[in-house]
Amino acid sequence: MISLPKKLAALAVTGVFAGTAYAQSNVTLYGVVDAGFINSTSDRVGNSGGNSNFSGINSGIMAGSRLGFKGEEGLGNGLKAVFLLEYALAIDTNAGIGSGTGATSTRQSYVGLADSKLGTVSLGRQYAPAYYAASRNNPFGASTVLSPLTLLTAAGSNSITAGEKSRISNSVNYASPNWNGFTASAIYGYGETGQSTTVSNGVGQGSNGLFGAGLNYANGPLNLDLVFQQRLAVTPNPITTTPVTTVSTQDNINEWGLFGSYDFKVAKLFASYQTQKDDNGPSTREGSNNVWQLGTSVPVFGKGEIQASYVKLNWDRPGAGSSDGWTLGYRHALSKRTTLYTTYGVVDNDRNALAAAGPIGATAFIGEKNTTVTAGINHTF
Repeated sequence: MISLPKKLAALAVTGVFAGTAYAQSNVTLYGVVDAGFINSTSDRVGNSGGNSNFSGINSGIMAGSRLGFKGEEGLGNGLKAVFLLEYALAIDTNAGIGSGTGATSTRQSYVGLADSKLGTVSLGRQYAPAYYAASRNNPFGASTVLSPLTLLTAAGSNSITAGEKSRISNSVNYASPNWNGFTASAIYGYGETGQSTTVSNGVGQGSNGLFGAGLNYANGPLNLDLVFQQRLAVTPNPITTTPVTTVSTQDNINEWGLFGSYDFKVAKLFASYQTQKDDNGPSTREGSNNVWQLGTSVPVFGKGEIQASYVKLNWDRPGAGSSDGWTLGYRHALSKRTTLYTTYGVVDNDRNALAAAGPIGATAFIGEKNTTVTAGINHTF
């Protein structure tokens, strides 16, 4: 991260306003630049007869490429104003700021107040507690390409994930201070549909909202997260429910997740279990499922790290199948900010699974196995 001089930061973010004082303000420019090679293949041609192979250079493999600004202003007595603006970048196709609209190019954008004793309240588009729980208890972090946990929760249409569905628009978020290793957080995202006869039931009583809460305990090598999220299976919503739920009966979709990790120094172990209860529509389309993960990361060669993860998605209805995936990877730090990485991953989708999982849509189909090889470079600033 780069801390800009006060005058330069003020110019870059807010422009020049005569007579405005910046004595207690600071702004930080930060980002991730990530790109690499991907080769993904399927063991059969897709349902539409399309291409079941993919090779190319993609952006954001190990971590999403982004450009961000964050800052704070001291207001006295332990209170400060805070903000964050973070934009997604696709450096392989020259797409990013100015090329999209709304949430399509914005990872996070919020403003709030933080108190050293009471915690932080923020408003805007921001991460639900589930994002942090799923990413910090995962050997592949928040990668939406490398992590089998993220791939299979996306196929399950779960909102407890380190992917896009845990970024909540139109939201108010609270994050507590640290209480002897414990922190708590809660978020509510408004669907902003207003009162009507079609969306007046369930969460928000017409606002069609999403509620999430999380409890974290971090003490030395141990980290534990317990999260809960609830939403309605209707559109519009702070997150979508496709590809599973296509018929809404105005029932809440409830999700629970328990995540943990422990660092033994010679190896760090990861485990999680989460469940989604969705009773909307006929039994052939309701999206109840459970997902569990086991993983590890092992430091090697001084600056290297081997990662491995196995994940299974089970559909909770009669006759439904499952998907399982695993990834083996290696990272090597050239410096504190520059990392080389390579992975080999496999996802196997049963023929009676409700949705297919895989990092590349062109190779992810029900009833097939896809394999993916990656190699890339990640730089943070």
